[in-house]
Amino acid sequence: MAQAIASRARKAVVKALESECWQLREGARRYLGQRKVVRPSIVNKRSSDILHDPWYNKGTAFPLTERERLGLRGMLPPRVMSINQQIDRFMANFRSLERNTRDGPQEVAALAKWRILNRLHDRNETLFYKILIDNIQQLAPIVYTPTVGLVCQNYSGLFRRPRGMYFSAADRGEMMSMIYNWPAEQVDMIVVTDGSRILGLGDLGVQGIGIPIGKLDLYVAAAGMNPQRVLPVMIDVGTNNQQLLDNPLYMGLHRPRLEGEEYMSIIDEFMEAAFTRYPDVIVQFEDFQSKWAFKLLQRYRTHYRMFNDDIQGTAGVALAGVLGAVRAQGRPMSDIAKQKIVVVGAGSAGLGVVSFMKQAVARVVGNDSPQVQGSDNFWLVDKDGLVTEARENIDPDAKQYARSLDDISRSGLQEGASLVDVVRHVKPDVLMGLSAVGGLFTQEVLEAMKLSDCPRPAILPMSNPTSKAECTAEQAFKYVGPHIVFASGSPFQDVDLGDGKIGRVNQGNNMYLFPGIGLGALLSGAHHITDGMLHAAAECLASVMDEESLQKGIIYPPIPEIRNITAKIAEAVIKEAIIEEVAEGYRETDPRELQAMAQDDSILAYVEKNMWSPEYSSLVYES
Repeated sequence: MAQAIASRARKAVVKALESECWQLREGARRYLGQRKVVRPSIVNKRSSDILHDPWYNKGTAFPLTERERLGLRGMLPPRVMSINQQIDRFMANFRSLERNTRDGPQEVAALAKWRILNRLHDRNETLFYKILIDNIQQLAPIVYTPTVGLVCQNYSGLFRRPRGMYFSAADRGEMMSMIYNWPAEQVDMIVVTDGSRILGLGDLGVQGIGIPIGKLDLYVAAAGMNPQRVLPVMIDVGTNNQQLLDNPLYMGLHRPRLEGEEYMSIIDEFMEAAFTRYPDVIVQFEDFQSKWAFKLLQRYRTHYRMFNDDIQGTAGVALAGVLGAVRAQGRPMSDIAKQKIVVVGAGSAGLGVVSFMKQAVARVVGNDSPQVQGSDNFWLVDKDGLVTEARENIDPDAKQYARSLDDISRSGLQEGASLVDVVRHVKPDVLMGLSAVGGLFTQEVLEAMKLSDCPRPAILPMSNPTSKAECTAEQAFKYVGPHIVFASGSPFQDVDLGDGKIGRVNQGNNMYLFPGIGLGALLSGAHHITDGMLHAAAECLASVMDEESLQKGIIYPPIPEIRNITAKIAEAVIKEAIIEEVAEGYRETDPRELQAMAQDDSILAYVEKNMWSPEYSSLVYES
């Protein structure tokens, strides 16, 4: 009995000491605040080796003291320039390039801009990301969509130096050892593709590596991911693109794509290798064809920290757009449950959007509502027309969203009804395109939207790149009217409506959401990324716009605010992870500290503290 009492006493003392230690650590955190410190970097290289390392190279910004101790005296022009002077010099060259290519072919100009940025990235990463952050609205379309599509199409010819890692079908059984070839001891973010459905361009095989590279550039710029802790990955399982197979310069495997269990085993092996070496990493799947995208998401989503941007990121941005359009009608966001939404495209993006928005409706009206069970809000149209239960050999992923026979009977439609007939009969509040078929919203379809009962219908051609957009902004305002809300996946200019009126164009770019989702998941240490965390991100994005902007038809915030927006979205994701009890902490921050920060409303400060910023640090040589 005495031993038992003594044991309980010892446990009580230990517990009390642990609690006291935690409280002292928490007090120290609050006392020290959220101040960032740029620490010196220890390097074991000198002279030209430093200049050829893009992470440490500062170019003409090396101060004289560093030039002396690093063996750089005489290796650089004598003038020491500040980083702002370097930015001015680069941007002067960039604007000169713009002027010189303005009258030439648009694709040639876009690739020339990509090249000059890529060369800067190769020699000075800090300066590259500083310029990207400061000019994000102008440069994001170059490092990512739409220019990245051109880059991927021409990647074999553009390739100069490797970036990221390549795993292929020829590496079966070796991936666990291969992952240790990557020099970084810690990786926070991996973006991976198999190149099977690059944007709306189809199978580009190994050339699809441009997508993870561009996506991670946006993670660094928007979310403050440390560029030394990100990893672009290409999984090459072959290609079915005959032009690539016939091209002697193509750098990928010259073989048809693996299928079935052979394919799945390759992805399984990569995931096991990645999470064995980097157990806290977030993996984002990007541009996998539909038949694999859903299967891989369901296979991994509860076991790994991963998400699919085409399914979940696109769905989140689309949901935020619809919620914003509802707000622009002067209604609360909960009125999404009353919207009639026609979605065109039944690939991974289209089905992901319908699934995600159906969940959003369920959050408003309840999962057991007949409105949710019957998918009353949504009308799905694919290449064969309206998807209904009468269709033979229906895609299993689309079957749950097929309209019932009673539905189509009441609406006067039938299986396979054309898009224009669906619009005329349904009179939707929202017409959304995720088909990757350029020009699909014809004049006839757009004019049918005039029949909508909604005082401010939304036209959302979300397909990328620009050539695949279902309609242009000018066409939408011309054929539907000046009262619409317009948002697209690719950038368009605002439309002059005459009489001093402007048709506002919103770009529903995934870059609004995926950086915040990834950053929030990382900093919360979420066991996995839940639907609730994704919905919290979309709702946060939809809520940031003020009423004045909404009345003008502006439903997404300005791109230059992307870092502030990302921080707020990450905050919302972390809070939801805490509520759902999936937050396991990040590095030295444990779940109790996250809960304490949530209670004293300091999650946003925690997020901002952990966002990397491009600043030159002092270099200290150590042999």
